[in-house]
Amino acid sequence: MSEQIGRLLPAYLEVREVTLKAQPRYGGGGRPKDGQQPVATDWRIEGTLCVVEQRAEREWRRRACYIVGTSVLDPEILSEEELIATYKGQASVERGFRFLKDPLFLSSSVFVRKPERLVALGFVMVVCLLVYRLAEHQLRKRLSETGQSIPNQVGKPTSRPTMRWVFQLFEGIEVLIIRSPQSVSWQVLRLKPVHERILRLLGPTFPKIYEVSN
Repeated sequence: MSEQIGRLLPAYLEVREVTLKAQPRYGGGGRPKDGQQPVATDWRIEGTLCVVEQRAEREWRRRACYIVGTSVLDPEILSEEELIATYKGQASVERGFRFLKDPLFLSSSVFVRKPERLVALGFVMVVCLLVYRLAEHQLRKRLSETGQSIPNQVGKPTSRPTMRWVFQLFEGIEVLIIRSPQSVSWQVLRLKPVHERILRLLGPTFPKIYEVSN
């Protein structure tokens, strides 16, 4: 009986001390009356479920292994640890390309037919993603180094914001251009302290663009 049950369980589990217990079944509802005879007998299987340590460790090692293909075979160029880290790092790149499916990106409105234009559009998207990721990395790094934070979507402080959220924070900022016969001047409107903090963290070039004092 235990062998039949064992076939239905994972290899690292084992049923021990299996016993059968009779359970009389009476007709009608409620408790049986004194002297009432059962109409049938049900059988209940009882046992102890145990983990076989050697099998469990072997199964754990089997599930922990996976195949990663690479063309860099020299361990001095790319060690096994670096190979695994590079492989796992692909997830951040794949997440970055989610903006292509975002309705705000309006990629469905772009239509090109010639192969060279498709290549050019793809190149532009990759460059945009590169700038996006570099800006996000720089902002998160500076927030971590300085112990600062910015509010997230629900107003709670975070030191790991996405660049998309930062872009949304900067929505509504406009440039007022004042022209006169003698000169042309411009002024950035609706800048808040959180915007100035982000600009300073991104680097010295950004405050100059927005005319924010250091």
